[in-house]
Amino acid sequence: MHLKGKKILVTGGAGFLGGYVVEKLLARGVAKKDIFIPRSKTADLRDYKACVKAVKGKDIVIHLAAKVGGIGVNREKPGEFFYDNLTMGVHLMEAARNAGVEKFVAVGTICAYPKHAPVPFMEDALWHGYPEETNAPYGLAKKMLLVQAQAYRTQYNFNAIYLLPVNLYGPKDNFDPNSYHVIPALIKKVADAKKGRKKFITAWGTGKATREFLYVEDAAEAIVLATEKYEKSDPVNLGSGTEISIKNLVKAVCKVMDFKGEVKWDATKPDGQPRRLLDVTRAEREFGFTAKTDFMEGLKKTALWYTSLK
Repeated sequence: MHLKGKKILVTGGAGFLGGYVVEKLLARGVAKKDIFIPRSKTADLRDYKACVKAVKGKDIVIHLAAKVGGIGVNREKPGEFFYDNLTMGVHLMEAARNAGVEKFVAVGTICAYPKHAPVPFMEDALWHGYPEETNAPYGLAKKMLLVQAQAYRTQYNFNAIYLLPVNLYGPKDNFDPNSYHVIPALIKKVADAKKGRKKFITAWGTGKATREFLYVEDAAEAIVLATEKYEKSDPVNLGSGTEISIKNLVKAVCKVMDFKGEVKWDATKPDGQPRRLLDVTRAEREFGFTAKTDFMEGLKKTALWYTSLK
């Protein structure tokens, strides 16, 4: 599918990942006037009528909008995370189908995977167990987009695809303590400690859990490649194919930020899912995506962006 000349709706296009996706679309020759970004203040996508209005006259929908956050806010607001994410996706895809949209790109989450899925996570393991409890409502709500996409392809021949990005990071990430994820949380803690001349930081959990991270610009490239080239019902992982423990992640953040203080672990806080590592062979095979950004280099860019704001 050639994107130039297409009218493209990018929900969440003003957000962290969305901003990079829009940049990639512009670089492909998509005219700025042909990219539409609904804003939550004027278009509540939990409302079906708002979705109908948003998709009218569009050729492609890239659905990135979501209520997201780290372990803390997921535990505090599981009902909101389930309802808001489920209703946005269900209404938007139904509205897109009725409007005759050519292609719907649904972006899910690694939180959809079972808590104890075999590592590396393969797409076929998505239904082999219940997600990690702290973010299960969010993960299941987003996973329903896969069910909907496959059902609509079967019954209506609707061209919907489903992508599963791993944890993202990079410049312009969310550094709000009420909803940030682990990398921005650690960068902010180290920056605050250095500014306050503190000799330690406190990290959540035991440090034993592992995570995989994908630089946000790489994730945006993967989404646009899939929009251009992928036409199947099978879900596709988007990741870097590398794994790091939270303990080593903390060391890496301290290293790139030149912080030599102590790290104290608060084991009363949850670790979350024990391990996260994706099998990324399907994305490479189906639409030629492989992550390009070295993790330490991406971490440096993220930390530098944040500290430059201060």
